[in-house]
Amino acid sequence: MNNASTGPIRLTSYSHGAGCGCKIAPETLQAILKGEVPNLPDPALLVGYGTRDDAAVYQLGDGRCIISTTDFFSPIVDDPFDFGRIAAANALSDVYAMGGRPLLAVAILGWPVERLSPELARHVLDGARTICTKAGIALAGGHSIDAPEPFFGLAVTGEVLKDQVKRNHTALPGDLLFLTKPIGTGILGTALKRGLLRDDQIILLHETMARLNDVGTALGSMEGVHAMTDVTGFGLAGHLLEMCGSDLSATVEYEALPVMPDVKALIAQGCYPDGALRNWKDQAKYIEGASGMEHMFILADPQTSGGLLVACDPRSIDALSATFTAGGHMVRCIGSFGKREAGPPLQLI
Repeated sequence: MNNASTGPIRLTSYSHGAGCGCKIAPETLQAILKGEVPNLPDPALLVGYGTRDDAAVYQLGDGRCIISTTDFFSPIVDDPFDFGRIAAANALSDVYAMGGRPLLAVAILGWPVERLSPELARHVLDGARTICTKAGIALAGGHSIDAPEPFFGLAVTGEVLKDQVKRNHTALPGDLLFLTKPIGTGILGTALKRGLLRDDQIILLHETMARLNDVGTALGSMEGVHAMTDVTGFGLAGHLLEMCGSDLSATVEYEALPVMPDVKALIAQGCYPDGALRNWKDQAKYIEGASGMEHMFILADPQTSGGLLVACDPRSIDALSATFTAGGHMVRCIGSFGKREAGPPLQLI
């Protein structure tokens, strides 16, 4: 993977963005989706795009449902094998966030074949297969194109029982809010692209993003878990605002937020992704209590393969904690939900 004249290949140098930071800003996306041709009505479609849930859910009529999702992006890391691992874990997360279990995946690959070797693309696919194997599914095929920038991801099919589907907007007042991965992948990914990270920081970044959110399958069967979503390109604040919908507010305890090492120091140095600025422009008017660059970029940092946000009835906390511990996952309570009152729906304390 080395080139004698240019040195090691850096995948991040071949794309204008990185990971889920490439996502189109929410307001722009909303304008795109306001098409003039309506969708075909389908009573079996249990979950569509209406509430910006993580995946579509289709009822089979016997209590079972199919989950369908797709997710792909340009490189957030330089190593092709780890790029494949991270992109696969990120795509699978949408199924876990719905409380489901993945069944199979197919690959989506764009590759600049005149600039990057097929061998590098093979390493990307090998990384994805490693994660699919860990999830207990096959990478069963896919589609590839010659593209000006590299990108990779998966279309994933999963299953879930109808009464175990978890939505992103069904939290209840009084629910506690949990987060399963630390914040900071967008900022660290930007630092990586600028050549600012040590080897140990790069390893931590890779492993955090490649970790499966497979605890979501177990959480799907818990009645006390009222809502779930995963934190990706719109940042913690953006996805939490989606959970609030029009009826709820959320209070977040800033000191309780898990943040990856060195992230705050990088923010102080002016190292942050452009996607965080786009997110903050859309989100700031809905947030109270945030002041200064650190608050802004922690809340708005676009995450790639981020953790699950979980809304849970306080009476189910012991069962929730046991489920997280059994799966080796971090469990961190970062706030709570309440009824929407006057003022911004998201408060930082």
